[in-house]
Amino acid sequence: MRNSRRIKRMSRNRGKISKMNLTSLMDVFTILVFFLLVNSGSVEVLDAPKNVKLPESRVEAKPRETVVIFVSSEEVLVQGKPVALVADILNGDSTALDPITSRLAELKESIVGPNTLAVAGSREVTILADKSVPFTVIKTIMSTCTDGGYENVSLAVIQKAAQVAGI
Repeated sequence: MRNSRRIKRMSRNRGKISKMNLTSLMDVFTILVFFLLVNSGSVEVLDAPKNVKLPESRVEAKPRETVVIFVSSEEVLVQGKPVALVADILNGDSTALDPITSRLAELKESIVGPNTLAVAGSREVTILADKSVPFTVIKTIMSTCTDGGYENVSLAVIQKAAQVAGI
């Protein structure tokens, strides 16, 4: 078999392993890490406790950072602190709502940093209620929030997947 110039040239270059310049690769990864760090803080997901099953709905707007009230089938938690029992509110006990009002007032007073200032200043409440809780309980908690100075009350739901039109 005859050795052509092309075969000789290819055999010469095949034995050499060129060194990689990692500087540009490191620059790309550094920019990628900074991009991910900056943009990871903009996503907010409200994690519901395991004992709260949220209803499903089609929602367009993203949730904002607000005071969060969890309503499970047994108790009511304001910012993670248990304050009342659902059974007492359902029975119409007016003293059962006093701890909710005092906890909301306490949250307005305890402003620590800029994030807490934004939450307290917005005067918004997000209620995460179990779908088995009667609406009268949720309505009573909503009216307690508005009496406490929180005008904007939102109900959290699980976003349904968009339905495809049937043919």
